Amino acid sequence: MSKVKKIAIVAIISFIFFNFNLLEVNAEALPENYGAKGALQDSSITLEEALTYALEDEYLAQARYDDIIKEYGEIRPFTQIKVAEQRHITALLPLFTRYNISVPENKASQYTTTPKTLKEAFEAGVQGEIDNIAMYQKLADLPDLPQDVQTVMVRLGDASKNHLAAFKKGLSQYQ
Repeated sequence: MSKVKKIAIVAIISFIFFNFNLLEVNAEALPENYGAKGALQDSSITLEEALTYALEDEYLAQARYDDIIKEYGEIRPFTQIKVAEQRHITALLPLFTRYNISVPENKASQYTTTPKTLKEAFEAGVQGEIDNIAMYQKLADLPDLPQDVQTVMVRLGDASKNHLAAFKKGLSQYQ
C-alpha cells in the first residue's frame, strides 16, 4: 500500500472518529405523549393525564436548566427559574396524593441535550415556556377539572409567563 493511501486511510478514520465523538448521543427523542408536547396533542385528557403531563413538563424544564447550568455555570435567569420549577413540582405533588394518582418517575434527563451556545439555551427556554403556558391554559380549561387542580394549573401557567419574559430578555442580548 502506498504512503499516500495510508495517509488517506488514517485521515478518513481520524475524521470519522473525531466527528462521531462530537455527536450528541446522550438524549433520546422526546416521546409524543410526554409533558407539554403530549398534553398539546392529546384530545381527551383525564385528571391523571393532566397531572402527569404537568409534572413531566416541570421535570423536563428542570433537567434542561440543570444541563445549561452544568455547561455554562450559575447564570441568571436559569438558576432562579430552576428553583421555581422545583416549587412547581412541589405544588403538583400533593394533588397526586389527594386524587390517589401514582407519581410518574422522573425520566426527563434522558430527553435533554445541552444547547451548543447560550443563545440556543435562551431560545430553548423561550420555546419551553411558550409550550408550558399553552399546556397549562389547555389543562386549566378542561371540563370537570377539580377546582384545586384548576387553581394550581392557572397559577403555574401565570408563573411561566414571568419565566418567558425573563428568557426573552436574556435572548435579546443576542439579537
